[in-house]
Amino acid sequence: MKRSALTGVAVLGASAALLAGCSSTGANADGEKLTFICSPQEDWCQAVAAAFTSETGIPADYVRLSGGEAVARLSATGDTPEFDVWFGGGAEGHIAADEEGYIAKYTSPNAAQIPAEYKDADGTWTGIYVGALSFCSNTDVLARIGAEAPQSWEDLLDPKFKSNVAMAHPGTSGTAYQAVWTEVELNDGDQDAALDYFRSLHSNILQYSKSGSAPGQMAGRGEIATGIIFAQDCQKFINEGFTNLKTTFPKEGMTYEVGAVSLIKNAQHPSAAKKFIDWALTADAQDIAPTVGTYSVPTNPDAKITDDMVDLDELNLINADIKEQGDARIELTGRFDAEVAPAPKD
Repeated sequence: MKRSALTGVAVLGASAALLAGCSSTGANADGEKLTFICSPQEDWCQAVAAAFTSETGIPADYVRLSGGEAVARLSATGDTPEFDVWFGGGAEGHIAADEEGYIAKYTSPNAAQIPAEYKDADGTWTGIYVGALSFCSNTDVLARIGAEAPQSWEDLLDPKFKSNVAMAHPGTSGTAYQAVWTEVELNDGDQDAALDYFRSLHSNILQYSKSGSAPGQMAGRGEIATGIIFAQDCQKFINEGFTNLKTTFPKEGMTYEVGAVSLIKNAQHPSAAKKFIDWALTADAQDIAPTVGTYSVPTNPDAKITDDMVDLDELNLINADIKEQGDARIELTGRFDAEVAPAPKD
C-alpha cells in the first residue's frame, strides 16, 4: 500500500423517534447518557452501543445514517443537535460537517495509539477503521451476460454490463463518494472528467441506492452482475451465504475510506461523548467489528487482523488528500445529482 499523510446531500434518514439502541434512553446514576450517529451496518451499530454501555454503564442509543444523511441531519438541527457523537462513515464526511460548523475538535488521549495517516492533527476526526473500494460480482450473472469479473473501471463501461451495475448515490453514501473521488484522482483532479466517466457509466447502472452496501446485496440476490462497494461489505455478504459473490479490485487504483469518529458541536452530553470516543479508539472496541461480520481494517495497531480482512499493502490504493476530498463533497455531490442522476427519495 502506498501511503502518505492524510490531510485533513440532502436525504434525511430515520426519524429521531426511531432511535435504535441497546438500552433505555434514561441516564445512569451520574446523569450520563449518549446518543450517536452510527454509519456502519446495523449489526455493528447494535454491538457498539451494547458494548459501550456494558463497559461504562452509560446508556447509549443511536440512529443509523449514511455519510450524506448524517451531514443533512446535522444541518437540519443546526446549533441544537440531537446527537453527541458521529461514529463511522468516511472522514471526508466529518470534514464536510466541520466545514458547516457541526463538529467540535477533540483529541482523545487514546488518539496517540492511532497512526498519523489515520487521524486529523487538529482533532476534528480520528480514524477507527479503513476500507477499500471493490467490485462485488455475482459469478452466475456474469456467466449469463458473458462477462468476466471486472478488473478495471473501464471494464464497467462494457455494454455487456448494461443495467447490470449498481452503486449508491454519492449524495447519500460515503461509499459512492469514494468512487466519485477515485475518478477525480485518476483524472488528475479534473472533476469534469470524473463526472464524464459516471455519465458514461449511467446506462449500465440499474439502480442508485441510498446505502453504500446495498449494491452488494443486490448482486448476491442476482439482481445485477456487479456492485461497487467496500471490500469488507462484499466479504460480509459472502460469509452470510452469498457464496456466488466474488471480490475484485480496479487495476487503475481506488481511494480508500478512513472511517472516523468525531464529537458533535454543542453536544448535550459532552462528557459521555468524549468517553465514547476514547473507548472507540481502543483495540478492544475495534475488535468488535469482525465478531459481527464486518471486516474493515482497524486503525489501532493492537486490534486483531483476521483472514477475512484485505491486505491493504497488496492493493493499488490512491493516497487522496482527505481534507480536499471533504471540502469538495457538498458541491461535487450536488453536481452529480444535477448532471448524472438524482438522489433516491425516501
